Amino acid sequence: MAHEKVLPTNKPVVLTGDRPTGPLHLGHYVGSLANRLVLQHEYKQYVMLADLQALTDNFEDPGKVRANILEVALDYLAIGIDPNKSTIFIQSMIPEIAELTILYLNLVTVNRLMRNPTIKTEIVQRAFGESLPAGFLMYPVHQAADITIVKGTLVPVGEDQLPMIEQTNEIVRSFNRIYQVDVLVEAKALISPVPRLTGIDGKAKMSKSLGNAIFLSDPADVVAKKVMAMYTDPEHIHVADPGKIEGNTVFTYLDVFDSDKAQVTALKEHYQQGGLGDVKVKKYLTDVLNNFLEPIRQRRAEFAKDPEEVMQILRAGTAKTRIVAQATMTEVRKAVKIDY
Repeated sequence: MAHEKVLPTNKPVVLTGDRPTGPLHLGHYVGSLANRLVLQHEYKQYVMLADLQALTDNFEDPGKVRANILEVALDYLAIGIDPNKSTIFIQSMIPEIAELTILYLNLVTVNRLMRNPTIKTEIVQRAFGESLPAGFLMYPVHQAADITIVKGTLVPVGEDQLPMIEQTNEIVRSFNRIYQVDVLVEAKALISPVPRLTGIDGKAKMSKSLGNAIFLSDPADVVAKKVMAMYTDPEHIHVADPGKIEGNTVFTYLDVFDSDKAQVTALKEHYQQGGLGDVKVKKYLTDVLNNFLEPIRQRRAEFAKDPEEVMQILRAGTAKTRIVAQATMTEVRKAVKIDY
């Protein structure tokens, strides 16, 4: 993927991150993590651990969120996010984000939040019904504060998050118009070449909650077990039968993770003609995924030997982000006449 090269003194700001509700999986990697590895070399990148947003639907289990701060940070470092090039910070340790969220809530109606397609989908998925937490409903506003507190101009997201970026820019335009300033900047979304990775069940997007994910930290034997359970072509009963590759999860993963495209093409042709069994293809995919994941597992294990050092990386990144956030809020408070 090509990115515009800019001078170091005028780098666009990237804001990206994850909710620490569990370890990261292959869907996260192709969805945005791979982009972050490229962006950190040419952009000023902030990577956020969104623990406050994780609490919007895990408020009864805060220990889970706290424990996963370290787990997600280990995943970041293991894949190659470099704290010397990317600033990794913890959302809840930047109080200016919460303050900015409160101010933004005056610029958004409840009806507009309810119409947000991403929120509508997630409300149904979580079956909130009449018990919808106000904190969850205001998720897009909180996300707008995350982005604008560092004046982010580029946000790597999946397609399902595009409505969030749209709402962020609506808030930016409203703020600048109402207060007649040019304080906030709009952000652009960067979509991954593989914005949606199907889970191993072949039915839905990869997700921990759906039990259809392969995690970056999964041992080799667990990966093998999950691949063997992958959805393929239900009508491909006998090895000699011609098989379908459309909707076949094994081939979907090979398209994404196997760099030997000629071999993938040959396997597809053989499978479609007949004479290639699912087990053989799955064993091949297992090798491909484990070859991809093994360096990540090794780096993760090294970082995990010193969890305090990892937490120090997060504290240092948070301190750097706090300085930027305070500067933004100085401008915002002046705009809304509360700079007493």
